[in-house]
Amino acid sequence: MLDLKQIRRDPDAVRAALARRGAADAIDELLEADRGWREQNTRFEELKAEQNAVGKEIGEAKRSGADASAAVERSTALKAELGPLQEQVRAADERVRSLLISLPNLPDPTTPEKEPEVLREVGEPGREGKDHLELLGGYVDMEAGARVSGSRFAYLKGPVVLLEFALVRWALEVLGDHGFTPVVPPVLVREEALFGTGFLPDTEQQIYTLPDDDLYLVGTSEVPLASLHGGEIMESLPARYAGFSTCFRREAGAAGKDTRGIFRVHQFDKVEMFSFVEPSQSQDEHERLLSIEEELLQALDIPYQVVNIPAWDLGASAAKKYDLEAWLPGQGRFRELTSTSNTTDYQARRLGIRHRPDGGKPEEVHTLNGTAVAVGRTIIALVENHQQEDGSVTVPEVLQEFGAPATISV
Repeated sequence: MLDLKQIRRDPDAVRAALARRGAADAIDELLEADRGWREQNTRFEELKAEQNAVGKEIGEAKRSGADASAAVERSTALKAELGPLQEQVRAADERVRSLLISLPNLPDPTTPEKEPEVLREVGEPGREGKDHLELLGGYVDMEAGARVSGSRFAYLKGPVVLLEFALVRWALEVLGDHGFTPVVPPVLVREEALFGTGFLPDTEQQIYTLPDDDLYLVGTSEVPLASLHGGEIMESLPARYAGFSTCFRREAGAAGKDTRGIFRVHQFDKVEMFSFVEPSQSQDEHERLLSIEEELLQALDIPYQVVNIPAWDLGASAAKKYDLEAWLPGQGRFRELTSTSNTTDYQARRLGIRHRPDGGKPEEVHTLNGTAVAVGRTIIALVENHQQEDGSVTVPEVLQEFGAPATISV
């Protein structure tokens, strides 16, 4: 959520920033609603103060035996006026809040205007070969998954399961060396958690719901990790967490797209990085998360490119986002594997997460997230880039140390 005081203070700058996201017109509507609320609230406070003064006048008149009929009449009139006005103030306040929470975050000035910007390419892309289903055969059973749960579900079997757990265990070890605390968070959350991270109101069509329990299945552990310190004044920053969870996405609107294999499924596992930092440190922290993501891909010997995402393509909460796109020989192109976003104070303001800079007045922290390992897509990138001429797959030694097989063959 944006800072309303900042919008009042410099509406032109906010309008110009949001124009890059196609949301500039909403600022004028918000400012008009805010002016109306302030006028009504000022009037309400004036009448309330007068009502208090008249009340004192009535009390003094009763104690002294003076005539209080005029004051009583005024008190009755004020009460009749204050009731409807209070409701108008409440409705106006809700209108302002509704408009405010609908606004996306202000994009960082370094985000591209229109097209994604490829910052660098690492490794040797260009190789083509079999895709992951051809390489893994029955170890990825899409047919059984569809029979039991519907399309875009899969059973992982045998060595692929060992590969998954080795990936997760190895990633947590690397992140632990970087100061991240491992967390297994809830995957069912209340509406407030999704609202706080900016997924509501924005991506309702992608979220699985349990209406009988007022709960939602998360599409990323970013949601429960962000809410871990909801409503707190944090005493120690930075605070960094590495969350492992199963994630669920409806993938609404993606019919017919990436339907082969486990690239785009409804259920997948992920290791997610999440940081709470002081505002002055968030840009450096964003680069830190990016460097860790690159470290992981380089250790797995997966060719990739780093892409700076344009303002119009950012999620509601992000001010800046990098995608790491891995080369997939089975598709003959780069595809998104992981990403990292700086959400500045947008989520913290909605979740009420603050700190006291130099022991002073509480201010919102900055939050950032980044995917360390999206397990399914990382398995795809691994097996396709490490396939051999005989159809087998060699597994990087760093994963063998955590229980992965040296080779996978079907």
